[in-house]
Amino acid sequence: MASVETGILITGILLLLGIVSSKFSARLGVPVLVFFLLVGMLAGSEGIGGIEFENYTLAHAIGTLALSLILFDGGLRTPFHTIRSAWKPAGMLATWGVLITAMITGLAAAWFLEFSLAEGLLLGSIVGSTDAAVVFTVLRGGGVNIRRRLAETLEVESGSNDPMAIFLTVGLIQVLSGAVPFGFGLLNLFVSQIAFGALAGVAVGVAGVWMLQQIRLETAGLYPVMATALGFLSFGTAAALGGSGFLAVYLTGIVIGNRRPVFFRGILLFHDAAAWICQILMFIALGLLSFPSRLLDVAPQALAISAVLIFVARPVAVFLCAAPFQFAFRELVFMSWVGLKGAVPITLATFPMLAGLPGAAVIFDTVFFVVLVSALVQGWSLPAVARYLRLVVPARQPPPVTLEISSLRNVEADIVEYFVDDASRAAGCMVKDLALPAGVVVGLIVRAEQIIPPQGRTRIESGDHVIVVLRPQVRPMVDRVFRMGLQIESTNLPTALEFPLRGSITVGEVERFYDLNLNGPPEETLDELMRDRLDKERVELADSVRFEEIELFVREVSETGTIDYVGMVILPAATASPAEDATSDSPAGDGP
Repeated sequence: MASVETGILITGILLLLGIVSSKFSARLGVPVLVFFLLVGMLAGSEGIGGIEFENYTLAHAIGTLALSLILFDGGLRTPFHTIRSAWKPAGMLATWGVLITAMITGLAAAWFLEFSLAEGLLLGSIVGSTDAAVVFTVLRGGGVNIRRRLAETLEVESGSNDPMAIFLTVGLIQVLSGAVPFGFGLLNLFVSQIAFGALAGVAVGVAGVWMLQQIRLETAGLYPVMATALGFLSFGTAAALGGSGFLAVYLTGIVIGNRRPVFFRGILLFHDAAAWICQILMFIALGLLSFPSRLLDVAPQALAISAVLIFVARPVAVFLCAAPFQFAFRELVFMSWVGLKGAVPITLATFPMLAGLPGAAVIFDTVFFVVLVSALVQGWSLPAVARYLRLVVPARQPPPVTLEISSLRNVEADIVEYFVDDASRAAGCMVKDLALPAGVVVGLIVRAEQIIPPQGRTRIESGDHVIVVLRPQVRPMVDRVFRMGLQIESTNLPTALEFPLRGSITVGEVERFYDLNLNGPPEETLDELMRDRLDKERVELADSVRFEEIELFVREVSETGTIDYVGMVILPAATASPAEDATSDSPAGDGP
């Protein structure tokens, strides 16, 4: 009993030290990974803590469990549009990029450590992938705010490149131990990792969304637990089938996160906390495994391997794999520098130890040293490199307050927080003049430290945080109203989806906020514009008017004949017709 109590005490102390070290990390600009590892090293047998820990099996179990939760949390926060915009370059980097990095680094390792070629390639494979935990931390909360497509590519790459590194590592270990022949057996292992990992991840994700939506739990706290169970189920199912559990759990998180199940905000908060606990425990446990005296023994060779990895292998892989996807030279240089290593290589470095390979201890110590160098050199300098390459974009201001719907039933509504800057279309406008779709409500305005209950004549100012209640279907249009000075093509909006607007909205307001051209007097209302174009004695429901980019439908008419509500549909570019041919009486079902 005493040992259990002592273990709990030590765990609490190490967690607190990890949290305190994160504060120092933020102030000094050093990746938090470094401090967590240092805490573990100081607590270890050669540090001031004197904790004896050399259980590679337990460390591997802790690392695997922690990484699965970190990847699940990363998947929950990865929207589909990120995947759509980044999957091609990220996929190349996650497969061929890892292979190229592993080969170049492996050749260097074989030379500097006097290893056989297979042993050198094994070390190169272990450090071949970027680490999701570190990349997510740096890009999402580390003060590095870069262009969206670039950040999305790096995030998707880091979340999906572990299967390739694991495949190469496991495959080479099996080749070295004689369990798998080099060639077809290795290829079959790779295909199984990808195919079964993807299949299990998507299948469990789809089934999990249905379960979270349909199963009614009386206690809200059980929904995050159910989501966690689904992540573990995905990982275990993929592993049982011979696939990559890491890829599976990441995909399950993506599927669940984009379907926004019941109590989704609570699920995100729970897994954010779980991911931080996992990072602290994982890095500290891996730090405990290290022996500073052994690290010094391999320091010269490890520094040389780190130099090859950072300045040769990663840049070559990035330029070969990402250059065809129209990235600027500066962006390719930055991607080369974000080859951040973390817990995955150290966890993979325990595999040779568990397999009992000769030279496994040297591999582990070298990998640990390479990870420290990568975190210190690349992680520490990342903000400065981004500024030097002129890739930094203005950071979105964090909301001073948050508002959410906490419901144990499905609610067809979203609460979205917008930050208004000088370039936003909404800046300087009164709430009543925003031309928002019908049913969209401005719920709260936060200005500095004041909460302003919005009214029709309340003016929105630059620097405000505006919290809007809306239905998910109309969000693309509301995004346009609050978008920060971007010229958005109408083809970026979903077609065949109808957005409700009030008939009292003016033509000028529609053109200003939605960047559309109606070819009418700015002061004319949609009601007046449609009745003029229709030129009928009495307007009927489903009457429509077509313009260059949109088609308007009559959806509600008052007793006096005025049009109260209008449905707006964005036209596909191929079917849009000139405004002068704009009169039509076809029902909505016959429109585009």
